[in-house]
Amino acid sequence: MGLGGWWRAARVLRAAGGGWSRAAAPGRTCRSLCAAAEQNLSYQELKDLKKANVLHVDVRERWEIDRFGKIPESINIPLGELMEALQMDPTEFKEQYNQKMPSKSDPVVFSCLAGTRSKQALGFAMSLGFSRVQQYAGGFDDWVKHEPPEKK
Repeated sequence: MGLGGWWRAARVLRAAGGGWSRAAAPGRTCRSLCAAAEQNLSYQELKDLKKANVLHVDVRERWEIDRFGKIPESINIPLGELMEALQMDPTEFKEQYNQKMPSKSDPVVFSCLAGTRSKQALGFAMSLGFSRVQQYAGGFDDWVKHEPPEKK
């Protein structure tokens, strides 16, 4: 990995809340990280948002969706595909995920099983310039405590 690729990876890692301690230096990055901390949704907040025009992306692996089900009206883009998916041509995105490609100003919510991967997804999206992203940190584990999942 060249130096440019290393710096890009470090920025993504910092935005996802991981990495080295120098990552939280004052400035724009710190403000972005602080804002991300406030972007966690509760079950009820997610349920309310789903009534509006929000794209809900479940970043679990496909086998997890097949085996355990999913939160209704969510689309599955595994975390390993997310960076590429968010940079796809809109037509290709629609063909692959059967959903309109979100613009960088569209509201997007990420979820996973229990919040770890959705936090990474949040950081990835922010690093690509998506400005209205949030995560359902309780994830699928929390959702099934309130209502049954949708089976695929």
